[in-house]
Amino acid sequence: MQQSIITLDLEGVLVPEIWIAFAEKTGITELRRTTREEPDYDVLMQGRLAILDQHGLKLPDIQEVIATLSPMEGAKAFLDELRSLTQVIILSDTFGEFAQPLMRQLGWPTIFCHHLECDSSGRIVNYKLRQPNQKQKAVSAFKSLNYKVIAAGDSFNDTTMLGEADKGFFFHAPASIRAQFPHFQAFDRYEDLLVAMKAEL
Repeated sequence: MQQSIITLDLEGVLVPEIWIAFAEKTGITELRRTTREEPDYDVLMQGRLAILDQHGLKLPDIQEVIATLSPMEGAKAFLDELRSLTQVIILSDTFGEFAQPLMRQLGWPTIFCHHLECDSSGRIVNYKLRQPNQKQKAVSAFKSLNYKVIAAGDSFNDTTMLGEADKGFFFHAPASIRAQFPHFQAFDRYEDLLVAMKAEL
């Protein structure tokens, strides 16, 4: 029997959107924009860095807000149940500097994500992708290792991962994105996604 591996997006699936939380804390509405609205990740990130500079905001300011966030209700139990059944990897376009407090609350699952470059004052000067299109490439690599891959995500930047997977699901995806990719079954409750994923294992 072929072994399976589950890949999950992080923000919007297991934890709140970090940039939206930061936008709400600072009152900077432009920072509410995410991969749900902007498919081009570089355009999105360069815009975010420019806004941070404009307002004199630095990495510690963002980390302070992240420290107040908790996983979505039911997320840890959902993740624990999946991890009792098979291997789970979180594939996220967030950054290691953002993810750590949330990974602690989720019981330290494995996460593949990106990296921020900061100067000595904590100003974010650039971001470094682990590799372009890392979600799709990670799924492709797992398949080359003879894993069946089951994936779930909520945004434009998850669609290549879902398409590359043997089975891909939307979770908490906006109606506009669901409409553009109707071939991915969509769920809004962990209980329902869990049932669907178990059926694929």
